[in-house]
Amino acid sequence: MEKLKFALFSIVVLALVGILGYWAVATIKSGSEFAATQKIGELQQQNEDLTKQIADLTQQLNNSEAQVVSLTPALTQTVTPSTTPNTSTKTSTKTTTYKNQTLINQLQQLITDNINMKLNSTGTRVGTVQTFLNLYNNTSNKVDNDYGASTVKAISAFQKAQGLTADGQAGASTFNKMISWLQKQG
Repeated sequence: MEKLKFALFSIVVLALVGILGYWAVATIKSGSEFAATQKIGELQQQNEDLTKQIADLTQQLNNSEAQVVSLTPALTQTVTPSTTPNTSTKTSTKTTTYKNQTLINQLQQLITDNINMKLNSTGTRVGTVQTFLNLYNNTSNKVDNDYGASTVKAISAFQKAQGLTADGQAGASTFNKMISWLQKQG
């Protein structure tokens, strides 16, 4: 009876050792696999951190833009009255901010950078013109940053309405007319 108990105990112990051995072998990872798993974990953590930072920065940017629009208007005129002896020179400022001030600033930058657009021009600056055309025509066409045939047609119509040469190309005179139109809108 003792031999039977010992034999059963030995079989159970051997079975447990076999199961543990199989588990150990089955779960072993190579060094490169282990390193890759750790790197994935680190990258996921960095991704979460960066996502939080983006959300924080976006919030800060939105708050900053609201402050800039309300506190520091982009267009400022300085008026200096003539002075006479025994009086000090006073400078007063008159500021004007328009509801589409950001778009006005972007169009002004196109003029400053001496940008000319024509068929097949691409980029975010084309998107600025397309955004204006959506406002002007009261449409919601896709802003695809591609100066295609539909953009040429819309620019030509705008130029014709504004008394410009309707060639479909956008340059400083067209951008100035766009700014003037936006300023008239308030």
